[in-house]
Amino acid sequence: MAWIDLSAKVAVVTGGGAGIGRAIAFALAAVGADVVVLDRNEAGSAVAAEIREQGGRAKFFVCDVTSDESVARVAGQVTAEVGSPAILVNNAGTMLPGGLDATSLSDWDKILSLNLTAYLRCARVFGAPMLEQRAGAIVHVASIAASFPQSYSGAYSVSKAGIVMLSRQLAVEWGPRGVRSNVVSPGMIRTPLTEGIYQAPGVHEARRALVPAQRIGRPEDIADAVVFLASERTSYITGEEIVVDGGFTRTIMGVIPRPGFEKS
Repeated sequence: MAWIDLSAKVAVVTGGGAGIGRAIAFALAAVGADVVVLDRNEAGSAVAAEIREQGGRAKFFVCDVTSDESVARVAGQVTAEVGSPAILVNNAGTMLPGGLDATSLSDWDKILSLNLTAYLRCARVFGAPMLEQRAGAIVHVASIAASFPQSYSGAYSVSKAGIVMLSRQLAVEWGPRGVRSNVVSPGMIRTPLTEGIYQAPGVHEARRALVPAQRIGRPEDIADAVVFLASERTSYITGEEIVVDGGFTRTIMGVIPRPGFEKS
């Protein structure tokens, strides 16, 4: 028997058309889940098709997670065409550059709407059948920026910190009703969203040198943690955050000068 088996479980993945979301969709399908790929454009269609080509089960729906109407409409289609969701992965998100003294309030609202409010919206809508059945798992993708301010990134860190607290509150309120809520916080992951940064001369090696694991993370590293939290192997874990960053955020003491304690 497989250590993790999500057969007959319907798993919804927002932002599943690329990067981390794409890897999560494939990882869930690999352990038997019926995967529902949501994205605001047709990129997710290719992901679902590739999963099916590899023998998995997946279906794609265009969905704007910042819209009440869009999420409600798609949720109805998912239930009718695939089945009642048992797993939700809140992953859709983005970032915009800018210091807090210069970020426009419209950009601030845009990031919070997608990175935070949409997580609650999807949790409510796709979580409703989980609450009715008194069983389900929600996994939210946040960031190490939830705990460590990412300067000159506008509302990004604030939105990610909000995700962590949203998950904890959902865990407390919905736990007695059978639904778990946890967070995976990526750090130092190379994705299409960050590819431009890694293409800059010297950035990849400079970042890799800061990571105890001595490599830059892959979307699949995040997907593995998501699958774990979505499975019954974590049935007694809720309200928690797993940081997946190769140990980077545990290196802070190493930047403090301590004569006599240098690496030999």
